Amino acid sequence: MDRKPEIRFTTFGARALAAAALLTLAACASKEKAPATAEVAVSRNAVENAVSAGAPELAPAEITSAREKMMRANQALAAKDYKLARDLAVQAQADAKLAQSKANSAKATAAADQLNADLRVLRQEVDRANSDQPATPAQAQ
Repeated sequence: MDRKPEIRFTTFGARALAAAALLTLAACASKEKAPATAEVAVSRNAVENAVSAGAPELAPAEITSAREKMMRANQALAAKDYKLARDLAVQAQADAKLAQSKANSAKATAAADQLNADLRVLRQEVDRANSDQPATPAQAQ
């Protein structure tokens, strides 16, 4: 005759199981919150970097979009809607990086244009200086 072992579920076992389930749920909740908080912080830094790069003047639409999404991400974070907060933070970060890239590109273009203008002036001065010089005997031949 086979006897199956009897499984007893004691009060201690029930409490331990409930505590384990509660800790698991808390860990899941904190995993959701931590990345959302981190993403919001990273995107906030990206917005600050874009502003430092001159985005408000050189890429106003992109930085405005990034700031609006940051504000909405912070609101979602405060409302404990971590998925929305994370999504908006990622979008804000992308907009901020685009704004920073556009600002850097505009600065580089302006610097290149200025360098080209300076080179044109130098060439004109060299040409004028060469045309004012009398012909040397070697050139006259």
